[in-house]
Amino acid sequence: MSFPPSEIIKNRFLGFLIWQSISSTIIFFLCKICVLSFFSPNPFSLSLYSIIAFVIFQISLLCFSSSLYYLSSPQPKQPASFPELALSLGRFLLNSVVGGGSSDLFTPNVRNRVNTTLGFMIFVLFSGLWGSLSIVSLCRNSYSFDEQRLVGLGFRGFLFGLIYGLHYVYNKRWVLVFPIIQRTSLFSFKMGVPSAIKEAIKLSSVSFLCSALPVVLLPHYFNNQNNIGRFIAEQIIFYIGCSAVSLCWELSHHLHQVFHTKRCTFAPSKGSAAAETNPSEPLLAALEESTPRSLLQYLAYLDLCMVCNSNVDLWRRAAFFEESGETYKRVIAVCLRPVEDLTSKLADGLEGSSVDKSDQISHQLRSPTDTRSDAKLHQAFNDSQLYVWCVRTAASLTARSHTDDRFGVAQLAGCNASVVSTLLSCLLAVEACMGKKTNLQAPHLMGAANIKWAPLHNSGRREGPTATTGKKRGGPLHAKAYAMADVLRTSLYIIVSEFHSEMIGSAKTGILEKDWIVTSKPLYSTRDILVQKLGLFLEYRAC
Repeated sequence: MSFPPSEIIKNRFLGFLIWQSISSTIIFFLCKICVLSFFSPNPFSLSLYSIIAFVIFQISLLCFSSSLYYLSSPQPKQPASFPELALSLGRFLLNSVVGGGSSDLFTPNVRNRVNTTLGFMIFVLFSGLWGSLSIVSLCRNSYSFDEQRLVGLGFRGFLFGLIYGLHYVYNKRWVLVFPIIQRTSLFSFKMGVPSAIKEAIKLSSVSFLCSALPVVLLPHYFNNQNNIGRFIAEQIIFYIGCSAVSLCWELSHHLHQVFHTKRCTFAPSKGSAAAETNPSEPLLAALEESTPRSLLQYLAYLDLCMVCNSNVDLWRRAAFFEESGETYKRVIAVCLRPVEDLTSKLADGLEGSSVDKSDQISHQLRSPTDTRSDAKLHQAFNDSQLYVWCVRTAASLTARSHTDDRFGVAQLAGCNASVVSTLLSCLLAVEACMGKKTNLQAPHLMGAANIKWAPLHNSGRREGPTATTGKKRGGPLHAKAYAMADVLRTSLYIIVSEFHSEMIGSAKTGILEKDWIVTSKPLYSTRDILVQKLGLFLEYRAC
């Protein structure tokens, strides 16, 4: 690695701004020379106003690109609702009038949601400003627009920016989506250009129709025949300028995604002294010392996942199994920590949905509580991409330890048991979100599968997860839980397939839970159910 981890994001941001400036410059001159020149009296004359217009266009594009960077996040953020905003504003005003400290005004969770909402609102307003400046500077020297009509053009550009900003925020396009297959930056950019053009045409068309309606209703536009022709020319020029600016913004968004989701190698140069002595330290430092859920931490987890799940950088993966075992234990710890966090969040959400559900009347009366519980469960899956990386990395390293761990660190340190127990506990919590409920049965009542799944139509007292989420198959929560459960099952089968003979031998001698299940209480469910669930995997019946 030729530069420290703290410089990674900064260098990528600077590279993104440079390439964005190049693409916007090309679009500006192509639009001016090839299209708008037909609507200008002196299309190829160079003047001070033309230079100022180009500078303003570039500054507005740079400001918009910077707004994308500061708004973006590798995980979805939960904005505050309008009642929460009104309540927060009222408390702030009351505190300003009455006086007193402001530390007890908001909880950290509410404060973060309010800040997120304010960030969205500021982005939308500034998008309108950048849209107005960009369109005016691009269309200014056309003969159809005098000084008075430039105000109307700027207003329509402001509406275009507002529509684009609202669309960008509402569809959560600010969330960084890391590609499954990492390719070169040029190839990734080339593959996204057609979709960027399609999206730019769609957004510019919607903005054109929304902004043209107030203009059509103005009576003075059709006082004479000349105004009709001028009106048509204005609409053509505005649509061309709106499409050009929209394309610049779409390419900026696409470049931002390409630059900031590309894999970064957190390792010293191969053959250097650091690569021989401690090749894993840069990666572990980025994982352990970076801000939680930051882009830098996401890039570190992505690098770790690719090293452990593929045959690239085999020397780096082999370095995890060094003699002392400290590196391996640190890697497993940083992988299990987010999975444990997911399990704890799901357990809290499921406990909230299982309170006082003794009959149908109470279930109907508690629908607002159910909504809050479902919201907690939805928020628990916000870091799904990170959870997938951690699960796959932990399972792959555990399976690799069967052949690569020459010193037996994984088994002796209890890492194998920690990984299996954590994944099983998380799987049970995720399956509870899908409506499944596991009951521990007596040995003489259990069938071959050892676990009896409670049906949803049982009489008597209803448990919360089954009552609330079992009916919502096909919904967003069920889809997220189903995808995560599939990753967890696949990862557990990877471990079981690698250690199948050893696990079968332990099961026959009655020490399966001693070797593969931790002695402490799991975050979700019980230790006995984890042992039974592991038995399902050994029989290849877990589904």
